[in-house]
Amino acid sequence: MASGASKSAAFMLLILNMGLYFLMIVIGSWAINHGIVRSRETAAILTIPARIFPIYFPMGNLATGFFIILSLLAGVVGFTSSITGLHNVFLWNAPNLHAAYASSLASLSLTLLSMGLMLMPSHSVST
Repeated sequence: MASGASKSAAFMLLILNMGLYFLMIVIGSWAINHGIVRSRETAAILTIPARIFPIYFPMGNLATGFFIILSLLAGVVGFTSSITGLHNVFLWNAPNLHAAYASSLASLSLTLLSMGLMLMPSHSVST
């Protein structure tokens, strides 16, 4: 745990992770901004249940808005987790590594949720 090679590998992976989460924030922010700008003209033709949601996304289907908002949330939590992970790599002791693990687990679960990979129990249909 105290070797310099694993510390430098963790540092480089955290830099890459921070860059990818920043890209996720930029794309999610652009999509929300695009949905807000275009919602007035495109949501006027929809029926009542779809018109209630204030942001209508012209791309995808009606579930796209929820996935974009979840991906923006996962991007912010993941970026913050990467920054705290960098701090924990610099300190490199057992309590800080456990804190980095807990925050990375939270960002991983939000990222999986934003990708639509929710763990749902399988329902068997009997005929």
